[in-house]
Amino acid sequence: MGTRRLVKSLDLTLIGTTGLIVAMGLITVGSASTDFGWLAQQGVDMDKLQDSNVLQRLFWMNKEIMFKQLLWFLMGLVAMAAVLYIPYDDWPKYTKHLYVLNLIMLGAVLVMGHAAGGAERWINIGGFRFQPSEFAKIIIIITLADFLSKREGQLRNIKELIPCFIFVSVPMLIIVVQPDLGTSLVFIAIMFSMLFMASTRITLVLGVFFSGLAAAIGLVWSHLRFGTWLPLEEYQLKRLTIFLDPSSDPLGAGYHVVQSQIAIGSSGLWGKGLLCGTQSFLEFLPIRHTDFIFSVLAEEFGFLGAIALLLLYGIFLYRAVRIAAEAKDTYGTLLATGVVGMITFHILVNVGMAVSIMPVTGLPLPLFSYGGSHMITNMIAIGILLNVYLRRQKIIF
Repeated sequence: MGTRRLVKSLDLTLIGTTGLIVAMGLITVGSASTDFGWLAQQGVDMDKLQDSNVLQRLFWMNKEIMFKQLLWFLMGLVAMAAVLYIPYDDWPKYTKHLYVLNLIMLGAVLVMGHAAGGAERWINIGGFRFQPSEFAKIIIIITLADFLSKREGQLRNIKELIPCFIFVSVPMLIIVVQPDLGTSLVFIAIMFSMLFMASTRITLVLGVFFSGLAAAIGLVWSHLRFGTWLPLEEYQLKRLTIFLDPSSDPLGAGYHVVQSQIAIGSSGLWGKGLLCGTQSFLEFLPIRHTDFIFSVLAEEFGFLGAIALLLLYGIFLYRAVRIAAEAKDTYGTLLATGVVGMITFHILVNVGMAVSIMPVTGLPLPLFSYGGSHMITNMIAIGILLNVYLRRQKIIF
């Protein structure tokens, strides 16, 4: 009876939407990660891709990738259940320990991290590779929510905001050093979204945000114009600015964006069909199972497929915002708001860089892109939302 009451008390719309997004992601990852080199070795003609037997064989060739993603989802479900089991009211007891653990994990990456793509982001433990900066986002949400809730009504000017900025900047700067600029920007999105809900004056938050944005743009302009120093590698700066004119370097920094635009722009209303995307088939579209997974979806399932996914995300975020609004206390509201800020930023940046309206920062699409640490992190985030929703009022078991 207790279990039945518990299930009825969960946000089933949020859970169902999550399941649909993950299912669409599994199919798209299976398509995006298919080894089309097999076709060349077999001498298969492009036209034969329309043959259902060839399609099925191609699709299941990389079932290992799909099963890995499914396994990570199942691991995420376990993590979500664990987070849901412990009342979020008890978490503030452990925030200091979590914050220190976060710094230790991130620091360990600099000492024993595994390099990939020019960055030290992963740690190998017992054959399992995980990305601490992904879990750091969850920890900063939990710890910052406690930090801000204890200062409710005390954030009235810049001086009172400085401790908050320091609190977030310490782990964020360690991530920047890895270097992982994209994840560090997520920290900023989380912080400002939570500040909005922490009884901070809106004009103050907006003033700080736009002042910081203007300063960042000014520094980049000064570097490009006069060669002044920036704490960024040249390739990072190029990736941040190339979206403004990807055709200026179509075979270099702009290659990813140009190929993504071709994939999306050629898809039409219905798309080219599963495994029939030419940019994927001819392997023009790079890192298509992670950073540019949205481009694969749009090319193969067209405008309607892309809109369907965005609609699901819209429903997901609507429910998450409602959970934040209905939380029984400030701490719960801030927890849910942090999750909303994190996931919204990931969606905006990932989809935005695919259509060349946002910088290429390498942020994956939540619950959709291939990756274990990211999938488990997202499931933990959903566990936080469900925890806040479940305990919005006292439940008698």
